[in-house]
Amino acid sequence: MPVMTMIQAIRAGLDEALETDPRVMIVGEDVGALGGVFRATDGLQAKYGEARVVDMPLAEASIVGAALGLAVSGMRPIAEIQFLGFAHQAFHQIGQQVARMRFRSQGHCAVPLVLRAAFGGGVRTPELHSDAFEAFYAHCPGLKVVMPATAYDAKGLLATAIADPDPVLFCEPLRGYRLVKDDVPDEPYRVPFGQLRIARAGREVTLVAWSAAVQLAERAADALAAGGISAEVLDLRTLNPLDVDGLAAAVARTGRCVVVQEAPLSGGFGAEVVATLVETAFYHLQAPVERVSAPDTPYPLAGVEDFYLPSVDDVVHAARRTLAAA
Repeated sequence: MPVMTMIQAIRAGLDEALETDPRVMIVGEDVGALGGVFRATDGLQAKYGEARVVDMPLAEASIVGAALGLAVSGMRPIAEIQFLGFAHQAFHQIGQQVARMRFRSQGHCAVPLVLRAAFGGGVRTPELHSDAFEAFYAHCPGLKVVMPATAYDAKGLLATAIADPDPVLFCEPLRGYRLVKDDVPDEPYRVPFGQLRIARAGREVTLVAWSAAVQLAERAADALAAGGISAEVLDLRTLNPLDVDGLAAAVARTGRCVVVQEAPLSGGFGAEVVATLVETAFYHLQAPVERVSAPDTPYPLAGVEDFYLPSVDDVVHAARRTLAAA
């Protein structure tokens, strides 16, 4: 089983989909001749032709709208939005058209559309490139939101997304593209939606995260272990659908929980996780659930993003607060 970076795993998944299903197309800015700004589609236009890997104008609404038309016409398009922050330019298409089409058509129109978008901090991007806006889209009924944290999951979740009859927003962590490496099978496989992953077992406190925040939680668990504290790390994998049963069961085992997100605090998906735990695991909680996040400010200039993003110390201190609570 080869070791792949996350970007290699995504490219392998795209290649596999194009090869096995003639309905699959890729559309987006620079996805063809250039091979994508991060080389996720490198070589695919040369292999499958300009009719299946299509360079689009710099217009996110047009990319999503064209992909929607392809999807309801029987194709299985994969549309790349270079950065999740740029999806604001297509929000009227995503929220009002893509996510609602099955409901609006009384079930007659499926929308087998995957929207790929990179996001997240730690790579010194310019303004509007790194914002973690996943909660905006988790709030859109009809849209599935997928947040891989490993290369294995990136390929397997992508395969599941492409096969899904409904639209999927597939968010890829910029920091993980080349820094995250793990074993990825060459053969096809799928990782199911709505099933979280226990990234690390633990007994005293549960750290809940998704996407690149999973690696942050794992480093915090290492730091806590050095001080004699056993922390479990959960990788949600998908926000919609959310593995409510798995989340509640994990927190019931430890009785204490810290939710870690890159997004600003207010209105972030972490608040949904806390509300879910209050509804499903309240009587197992031995302390209030802590949230670790970015502050409620716009994403800063690259030179100071390390002061903006949540840190290992932030997670460790939050975990210690839950353990100190009576």
